[in-house]
Amino acid sequence: MANPLPSLRNDIELMPSPDPNQPGLLIRDPYRYSNAMLIVPPVLVPALAFLDGEKTALDLQAFLTRHIGQVVPSEVVNDFVRALDDHGFLQSEKFHARREASLDEFRNAAQRKPAHVGSAYPLEPHAITEQLAGYLRSANVQANHGKLTGIAAPHVSFAGGWKSYANAYGRLSPSLAEKTVVVLGTSHYGQPEKFGLTRKPFVTPLGTLEVDTALVDWIDAKAGDAVVMEDYCHSIEHSIEFQCLFLQHALGANCRILPILCGPFLDSLLTGEAPEANEGNRRFFDALGELAARDGERLFWVLGIDLTHIGKRYGDPFAVRAEQGRMAEVRHKDERRLERVCAGDREGFFDLVRPQGDELRWCGFSPLYTYLKAVPEARGSLLSYEQWNIDEESVVSVTALEFFRKE
Repeated sequence: MANPLPSLRNDIELMPSPDPNQPGLLIRDPYRYSNAMLIVPPVLVPALAFLDGEKTALDLQAFLTRHIGQVVPSEVVNDFVRALDDHGFLQSEKFHARREASLDEFRNAAQRKPAHVGSAYPLEPHAITEQLAGYLRSANVQANHGKLTGIAAPHVSFAGGWKSYANAYGRLSPSLAEKTVVVLGTSHYGQPEKFGLTRKPFVTPLGTLEVDTALVDWIDAKAGDAVVMEDYCHSIEHSIEFQCLFLQHALGANCRILPILCGPFLDSLLTGEAPEANEGNRRFFDALGELAARDGERLFWVLGIDLTHIGKRYGDPFAVRAEQGRMAEVRHKDERRLERVCAGDREGFFDLVRPQGDELRWCGFSPLYTYLKAVPEARGSLLSYEQWNIDEESVVSVTALEFFRKE
């Protein structure tokens, strides 16, 4: 009996080819275990459904013969499967070896190297400095000289959220460089109900941001298995990397950070129970809250968050345009949630998020809720709100917030 073909990985990205001269389906790996991008031609796209871990090469050959209307040689099937396997897109021994090599490489690295330089922002220090300075010159707010304790800024690409980046980071003054900056970033690829930590300094074109390793070790010891230490997701995630650039520009390269990736609170969205009902989440919240109470005066908080994701790119059957049509109602719902956040009303915020497992797909939910749990006395104000068409049919909303401690 023939062995089944390996299954297609369920954590890869599939999207229409952006090249009209090469139509089909583009496949890429968001985890960067593979840097390859393959375009599957339209005639072979239905064949991907046969890579389910159960069907054989003979099953796939028979299907393609019927689908195309002529005999498909076994060599075509074998070459198709081999190409996917060689590039790490199938659940096979080759892929598992590739993944373990990537995990080991990050664990053994001395630094967290920039993952998005040259694509999301320039490689040359002077170019990124000029770009960020241009953004900040447009800020609607002035640098803070009071009791500012934190900000929330986007993690969307600079082109989409630069006004909110500017309004958030425009509140920072150089005196904050003396504090440890706790950076709570969305973990787009992390495990649910887990928090990713790393001791590795973050390198960008603007220099190296050291990590407050004593605080990393303290939280790791307190929070137990809620923590993923030296989380590989740090190596590919942009939600903290983008904040590092703005921090370096605003505060200089000598400030220290405590980088924390917040995984999705999937249990809460499925059950409707508050995130702290999960034992691991509760331990982490308690540890971070104890740290905030103990060291509050020497900490500053930065949240790298985006809000709503809606439209065809995100699985909706409809297209949307920023600030038009149904996006007016989205703005209203976003603003209601932000009001609860700024009021420090954690329960009210969650009550608006949990219906239908978060219909708005806020990828800033986990960092925001974590912050409200750790610093319950925090109160905020809205600096700006934007909607941006990430493509012609889909919209992401972003915001800039400032936080103070309620006296």
